[in-house]
Amino acid sequence: MTFILGINAFHGDSSACLVHDGELVAAAEEERFRRIKHWAGFPSESIRYCLAEAGITLGDVAHVAINQDARASLGRKIWYTLTQRPDVRMVLDRLRNKRKRTGIETQLAQAFPGQAFRGQVHAVEHHLAHLSSAFHVSPFEEAVAVSVDGFGDFASAAWGVGRGTDIEVDGRVHFPHSLGIFYQALTQFLGFPHYGDEYKVMGLAPYGEPKNLDAMRQIVHLQADGSFRLNLKYFRHHREKIAYEWDNGIPVFGELFSPALAELLGPARSKDDPLEQKHKDIARSVQAMYEEAFFHLLNTLHARHKLDAVAVAGGCGMNSVANGKIALKTPFRQVYVQSAAGDAGGAIGAAYSVWFALNPSPSPQPPAAKGEGAMTPSPLAGEGGGEGEAHKRFHMDHAYWGPSFSDAVIGELLTARAAELTAQGCTVERISDEAELCRRTAAAIADGLVIGWFQGRMEWGPRALGNRSILGDPRRADMKDILNLKIKRRESFRPFAPSVLREAVPDWFEQDADVPFMMQVFQIREEQRPRTPAVTHVDGSGRLQTVSRDTNPRYHRLISAFREQTGVPMVLNTSFNENEPVVCKPEEALDCFLRTKMDVLVLGDWLVRRQANHG
Repeated sequence: MTFILGINAFHGDSSACLVHDGELVAAAEEERFRRIKHWAGFPSESIRYCLAEAGITLGDVAHVAINQDARASLGRKIWYTLTQRPDVRMVLDRLRNKRKRTGIETQLAQAFPGQAFRGQVHAVEHHLAHLSSAFHVSPFEEAVAVSVDGFGDFASAAWGVGRGTDIEVDGRVHFPHSLGIFYQALTQFLGFPHYGDEYKVMGLAPYGEPKNLDAMRQIVHLQADGSFRLNLKYFRHHREKIAYEWDNGIPVFGELFSPALAELLGPARSKDDPLEQKHKDIARSVQAMYEEAFFHLLNTLHARHKLDAVAVAGGCGMNSVANGKIALKTPFRQVYVQSAAGDAGGAIGAAYSVWFALNPSPSPQPPAAKGEGAMTPSPLAGEGGGEGEAHKRFHMDHAYWGPSFSDAVIGELLTARAAELTAQGCTVERISDEAELCRRTAAAIADGLVIGWFQGRMEWGPRALGNRSILGDPRRADMKDILNLKIKRRESFRPFAPSVLREAVPDWFEQDADVPFMMQVFQIREEQRPRTPAVTHVDGSGRLQTVSRDTNPRYHRLISAFREQTGVPMVLNTSFNENEPVVCKPEEALDCFLRTKMDVLVLGDWLVRRQANHG
């Protein structure tokens, strides 16, 4: 019996997971407990939750896996420093940051006094962890695996093939070239300065035309082997000290682009400047360039390996617009992107890398490509589970790996806060009949009300997937404005997503596939678009989440009730938050409900309704 604790520490979206004999037990991001978006540091609270969920202590953990390895690409780091002679302040700053990231045993001892950790700590190269997080929890026995992000362990991308329990890496892109840095730098250029703002560029892009694509091709150069290189005159990250902070708070980045970018594209937009058509055209061009490079890589890999399936991870794996076009722009026919494709998912990848290193596949695999190497830390072989457990393949088909709260706990909370609820004109009732609860909630959605929906275990990854969601009527053209007025207060160009019954996808979308994690954008069928204006983006697309009865029966039942009442098999779904991380606990959901103009709150079996004259 083996417990492996996976950790993403000192990156954005710090996180932890727990794997028990090859099965995922729990996973959560630190931001949900710290209440600071994209929190970076040591994920002590996520670890604490994972241990509690399993009913164990740190002393029961045999292995800790972290998704970074200071020894990775060491020769390349030394060569780059000696030949390129970057600003010495940049080198010293990165050495200081590396020193902060060492000493996992010390961090554990400080966070868990009295719980002695007697196991082993394993450093897993950053992109190998990403590849593992994509392939090892996918439904595929054999697939191409691709990781693309900013940087990790001196690389920005890696790719190879997963077979059974093994992953062979046959290519990488190393520092200073990076599609993630390209996208982040252009995001900053467009006046979106915060870590993680790239999704705003994706949302803005359909309002523009790719008029600057030729200019983008001067910035990103595609290579014959499928990789890419940056024209470094447009960037600063490779030669100057860029201010960034990763320790115990929100990640903060300095400006990544050089003055040459303004010479190419015109002046950069300040975050307070109005959004003009030229900015929308640049956004569209950035997205088009990313897709061109991404599909160039995928097409090259398909020609090389002749496999139909691909698993994608890395921060760029969050680009749901590009992900949704893989089956249209490449020969790949099966696509898997897990719910935490970015750095948070590295915790799962690190854990599964170690699990399968402890339990290597008994069948021989083709040798790794020269100079790259397979994931086979052979000294660990034989230390894992028994023969029957050793070669399990766990498939992550849902994202519900976070904390849950009983109806009794929720009832106690509502009783304790009864005076506040009464003051806001709220009624509270418990509806133990699930069918009635779903019918009543569906009717409220159909009436144009805004619903807070808090159920079961919290989602793993950045998307609300029906357990920590705010729901609305997709048929109402004004629902985006209602949500932004009552709760979200976000940019008007950003779309809202549909949660759709899995069985209804072919009738409503131009592609038919399982998309349980909202990681792909598909075109809505043209004849259906007028029926769902609130979730149809300006280009006719929707970032869908497919909802299965098997993985989330209550949410499926709610949407089914809405379909019975309206004929539409989907609801508008956005994250349950208000300029904060997605809510984790029922008290956070209640606080959000009370300080906004939400109409209904459903906490487990409890239905809280605000009377109209208190809205």
